[in-house]
Amino acid sequence: MEQPEVDEPPISHQMFKSAPKMGSFKLGDSTLSSAIESHAAKLDFASVENLLTRIRLENRTVREHTFIAIFKAYGKAHLPEKAVDLFHRMVSEFHCKRTVKSFNSVLNVVIKEGLYHRGLEFHDYVVSSNMNICPNGLSFNLVIKALCKLGFVDRAVEVFRGMPERKCLPDVYTYCTLMDGLCKEERIDEAVLLLDEMQSEGISPSSVTYNVLINGLCKRGDLTRVTKLVDNMFLKGCVPNEVTYNTLIHGLCLKGKLDKAVSLLERMVSSKCVPNDVTYGTLVSGLVKQRRAVDAVRVLVSMEGRGYCLNQHVYSVLISGLFKEGRAEEAMSLWKKMGERDCKPNIVVYSALVDGLCREGKPEEAREILNGMISNGCLPNAYTYSSLMRGFFKAGLSEEAIQVWGEMGCSRNEVCYSVLIDGLCGVGKVNEAMMVWSEMLTTGIKPDTVAYSSMIKGLCGIGSIDAALRLYHEMICQEEPKSQPDVVTYNILLDGLCVHKDVSRAVDLLNCMLDRGCDPDVITCNVFLKSLREKSGACEEGRRFLEELVVRLLKRQRVSGACKVVEVMLSKYLAPKGSTWGMIVPEICKPKKISAAIDKCWRNLCT
Repeated sequence: MEQPEVDEPPISHQMFKSAPKMGSFKLGDSTLSSAIESHAAKLDFASVENLLTRIRLENRTVREHTFIAIFKAYGKAHLPEKAVDLFHRMVSEFHCKRTVKSFNSVLNVVIKEGLYHRGLEFHDYVVSSNMNICPNGLSFNLVIKALCKLGFVDRAVEVFRGMPERKCLPDVYTYCTLMDGLCKEERIDEAVLLLDEMQSEGISPSSVTYNVLINGLCKRGDLTRVTKLVDNMFLKGCVPNEVTYNTLIHGLCLKGKLDKAVSLLERMVSSKCVPNDVTYGTLVSGLVKQRRAVDAVRVLVSMEGRGYCLNQHVYSVLISGLFKEGRAEEAMSLWKKMGERDCKPNIVVYSALVDGLCREGKPEEAREILNGMISNGCLPNAYTYSSLMRGFFKAGLSEEAIQVWGEMGCSRNEVCYSVLIDGLCGVGKVNEAMMVWSEMLTTGIKPDTVAYSSMIKGLCGIGSIDAALRLYHEMICQEEPKSQPDVVTYNILLDGLCVHKDVSRAVDLLNCMLDRGCDPDVITCNVFLKSLREKSGACEEGRRFLEELVVRLLKRQRVSGACKVVEVMLSKYLAPKGSTWGMIVPEICKPKKISAAIDKCWRNLCT
């Protein structure tokens, strides 16, 4: 009968037991170190601990290099405290001298894990103890990174400025880390000054350096300074990489310069810099936000010709965008193409399709998609169910919407409750909506602005203005921004008060609205114009009311709100007086300076 095979240890234990001594170094020590490093590379920590125990018991010698290999393994396994513990045991248990190399290795493991406070604590303890470990450039870089990640940028600058005193000079990584920290704190001017400083110190900036600054300036929308940086980048021989192009495309999309973004994509391809999912995702999202989904599809079609395959994110953005622009056929065609390309839809794609079909007034088709989604093992989330409920309510099928509520196979959030409350109030079932409202509060879910506004609308609809105002006062007492009243909330209340001829309270509420920084819109203006219509001289009264509103907004430097009111006045042939025009024209007609540097930059990149 064959004996079962038994896994033998990779290194014979007897080998170490019988090894003769050779001074302080014993035969087999190097082999033992190699075995430990091999086990560490495989993340076999049980074997590592067994061998370390043998080393301690037999008083053997292990090199620092071996410990560093173990630290790296602990980092891969996300066990930073194990690395810290072993670092402290190196001398007492294994007689291995610790140097800045092992110190940096452990510090890097802790900081990479995102334990920035713990990393700084470990650094301070080691440096202040009697371990005789002097931090080097890498140590300082890690400390500066941790401080910047925690938002302690001023402390990071202090450490940076103190490096020369410790005989450590900053390198390009140090500068990049500090620049990134400053940019994230919106201290971009200081970050740009560091670029000049590092160049004066003879340190050549890398592509990463420029990318950090370009990203910060793009987020601020300062494309003029971005162009100067790009020019500087070319002068220094730094070739833009995919991160550079992606950042520039993102910046252009944020500023609405979509045509230049598309041109830059073409330039990127011609420069043999391969666009990635971020590139296409950014450009497609930008075009869709500008209601140019058809152009986004054209861009992707041209890129497919170059061998690029659309991913799930791009499909979801395009399908959603096409539906929002009323192009349901193109959206469904894209959905069909997705199936033909064997691109498995995820929850985002399914949800975009359900929402889109509901927008088109086809909730039954949307339900079929949801059922197919479940059959394919992709479980709908709160957004998917909310979209379907909203679609049924919009189509006048309230019973079907309530049925979807009962079928929900996921946790209900404030969006689900908001949709149900709004739908019930919309069909006059205010009492049922109040019951749902009570259930929401009982489950610990705090109503958001939409839920409050929906409930307020329902109460106003049945004439319960005082109850609606109580809910409004409850809203303004909330600390969370997502529960604060917006212009929709105010418009519902203003309309309710004006319908019940309580114009004086409506004016008081309008004053509160302005005091809370909420600008009126077209609906706000129409509510008050409608209430004034029954008075004699309604036209002049309405013009005077709106003009006073414009002046008040301008005095508060709220030009956008003032412009909206002026647009309403002009559409109603209620022209403002000359003095009002004299106030508003200088605000809306400030000269827009177009920098020649911008054109030069885009010529360099896009031609």
